[in-house]
Amino acid sequence: MRGDKRCFAPVVNSHTRLLILGSLPGDASLAAGQYYAYPHNKFWELLGAVIGVDLRALPYPARLESLLAHGVGLWDVIAQAERKGSLDAAIRNQKHNALLDLLGELPALRAVAFNGGTAAKIGRRQLKPCGGDLLLIDLPSSSPAHTLPFDAKAHAWSVLREALAR
Repeated sequence: MRGDKRCFAPVVNSHTRLLILGSLPGDASLAAGQYYAYPHNKFWELLGAVIGVDLRALPYPARLESLLAHGVGLWDVIAQAERKGSLDAAIRNQKHNALLDLLGELPALRAVAFNGGTAAKIGRRQLKPCGGDLLLIDLPSSSPAHTLPFDAKAHAWSVLREALAR
């Protein structure tokens, strides 16, 4: 593919109880080789509030270790696509990740949360065969392009505490 952008490897282990799925890393994340690297994206603050850890203060490898220690995994619904810039609306010619295959490798998984509308639309379609066995949660995007105030996003993301307690 021309202008091809690819997702990162999943961050999961056998203790993952909650999997958070984004759409596809943005340009800042791809350049840094890190999930949610764009400084104005509120992902680390939102999830840190859920698990009670100041994730933004940690070096990136320690952030991922902290997520795994709390039963949280990360991945994206899109494996690769063409996209100019970082907006989901610009995604073209996408190929999806094999979500069902990954879920089959996660024995402790109880819930999947979608970070934004694009992730929810694609992910829910792929996970339909799971039926009601898995809690599916749609979250407002942590991206600054999604203009909901931070407090409203934090309130919506707080439901992840219950998902982790399942």
